[in-house]
Amino acid sequence: MLGKIVKVIVDRPLGTYHPKHKDIYYSVNYGYIEGVMAADGEEQDAYILGVNEPIKEFSGKIIAIIHRFDDIEEKWVVVPEGAFFSKDEIMQQVNFQEQFFRTEIKM
Repeated sequence: MLGKIVKVIVDRPLGTYHPKHKDIYYSVNYGYIEGVMAADGEEQDAYILGVNEPIKEFSGKIIAIIHRFDDIEEKWVVVPEGAFFSKDEIMQQVNFQEQFFRTEIKM
């Protein structure tokens, strides 16, 4: 999947809160890839980095996969074409949610 261009439908825009866990604030846009099913039976989730305003959808490149050792899900990291983020930069931006899991970033 790395390097593939995908379209993300944003259901949790930057600046919003998690619908069930009201203390989780989304400091990045977050959504799903329509039609791509993940291990949890839902559509594949994705963080969008490099877009600093709330959006409804986004087409970009998958640069990383966040593997959760203590959860069934993986999260994809999608960025504008040509953008680059290191593993440390990715973790800094997604830590608001990933801090609750034991993870590794595959690039």
